[in-house]
Amino acid sequence: MYTSFFGLHEKPFSITPDPRYLFLSERHGEALAHLVYGVTESGGFVQLTGEVGTGKTTLVRTLLLNRMPDNAEVAVVLNPQITVHEFLLTICEELHIDVPGEKDSIKALTDALNYHLLSAHAQGRRTILIVDEAQNLAPAVLEQVRMLTNLETAKQKLLQIILIGQPELRELLGRNDLRQLAQRITGRYHLEPLTSEETAQYVEHRLRVAGALGEVMDSGAKKEIYRLSQGVPRLVNVICDRALLGAYAQESRTINRRLIRRAAAEVSGELESARGIGGFAIAAGLVAVALIAASFWSVSQSPTPTAPVPVVAAAAVESPPEQATEEAIVEEVVEEVVEETPATLADELAMAGELTSEDFAFASLFELWQLDYSRGAEDGCAQAAAAGLACLSQRSSWNALRQLNRPAVLSLIDDAGNSHDVVLTAINDDDATLSIGGVAVTHPVREVTDMWFGQFLLLWQPPGGVSVSLLPGSRGSNVIWLRESLATIDAQYGSGNSDIYDAELQDIVRRFQRDHRLDVDGLAGQQTQIVINSLLGADGSPRLTPSQTTMPQLALE
Repeated sequence: MYTSFFGLHEKPFSITPDPRYLFLSERHGEALAHLVYGVTESGGFVQLTGEVGTGKTTLVRTLLLNRMPDNAEVAVVLNPQITVHEFLLTICEELHIDVPGEKDSIKALTDALNYHLLSAHAQGRRTILIVDEAQNLAPAVLEQVRMLTNLETAKQKLLQIILIGQPELRELLGRNDLRQLAQRITGRYHLEPLTSEETAQYVEHRLRVAGALGEVMDSGAKKEIYRLSQGVPRLVNVICDRALLGAYAQESRTINRRLIRRAAAEVSGELESARGIGGFAIAAGLVAVALIAASFWSVSQSPTPTAPVPVVAAAAVESPPEQATEEAIVEEVVEEVVEETPATLADELAMAGELTSEDFAFASLFELWQLDYSRGAEDGCAQAAAAGLACLSQRSSWNALRQLNRPAVLSLIDDAGNSHDVVLTAINDDDATLSIGGVAVTHPVREVTDMWFGQFLLLWQPPGGVSVSLLPGSRGSNVIWLRESLATIDAQYGSGNSDIYDAELQDIVRRFQRDHRLDVDGLAGQQTQIVINSLLGADGSPRLTPSQTTMPQLALE
């Protein structure tokens, strides 16, 4: 309902655990690291706990979709309120294990599972069991879980178990009769809610992933979100979703503290239905009065009429000579204003016709890089790669595009639904310069963003000429470049001169990403490298907003 109003391509605050929206705060990053450890190391248990709504299930989804080893077999138990027999049967079904004999026999299920684990180990495969909502496991089932860890070879356990649960899980495992199980837990982590700063970053992150182009919630709103939710992501989502709906109803493109309070009250059921109806009626009346007052003020402040019609009507009535002269002067001024009124961006796109194709846009973009573009040949990104450049094509916000600071092909959509590819060549305060078929035009940023839904493509010059995402375990000259570049930007990012992407460098990259409002994942991907290049400012690349200072360029050996 409200997505198109805010320029979003989907609802940003759905409470479903979508890994695309994972916000890696410092705590969530550490929690995910514990889970990754649990699926890459052998032996024992890993325990992850956290309050309701802190993001445990989202972390598990991220682990399953993006961080699971290729040689891993995974059994996931989502409903732990089951008997020992049902628990073992669920594991066998998850691992597609055929159970010979009676499936009602716990011994038959255990023997079949043991045989499968030995076979998987002989073939170099890992077997992982993830139990969600583990605080609901009965003591007898927990004892069976402990027994499963007895399945082992002389060197390692055959089954890695990850227990995910609410804080009650810690209390459960602290019981004296379960101390044997607790002693086998090799990794523990408790996921805390977000801080005030992280809550604001979380809100911006989800809006940006959903395609927000500018600021939707002001700073006061973000502080109020934290106060009301105490940093619990699920509560943040519910409040923000209702606030967006309320803003849409009031036709307000910016959400303030008052809207957040109203949304939280509605979510908690504190508004009586009668009061709600009366409030909306009063609000509608106030909005109407405000709009009328604003329109009157705008007209009264206008130095000239906005159209010549009233002047023509006045001229038809006999007037004193002085008044007629004044009317003639006003009519001349109006005609000049009408003649000199610049064309809108929509008008220019309509007149451009075929000049807003992808082919023309690539030609303009290549010209900015002082490269020749062959129209009708191989696609633009392939031609860029031959010149040592790389393409970055994605959907993001205007602020993110501005931070990347590279000319970009923007896909604009007019009122008729037609798509136009133009090149953003410069940003100067509130104005944007575009190249439409090679012709430069300047329009207010707001006019551009009204037609832009976040899709862009830019060129950048990766270190060494090849676009390579750097991640923990990477090594070589690109890693040295990353270390030296970060240290050049700010001494606080200094990390030695090793050519290995170690844990220390990953932490530094996370800090850099947090400081520059990037996705905090600890991976030096294309966006992170582009921002680093922009801050260094010495690779000769065209810029949207040329920096005032230039840092020394770091070359790859």
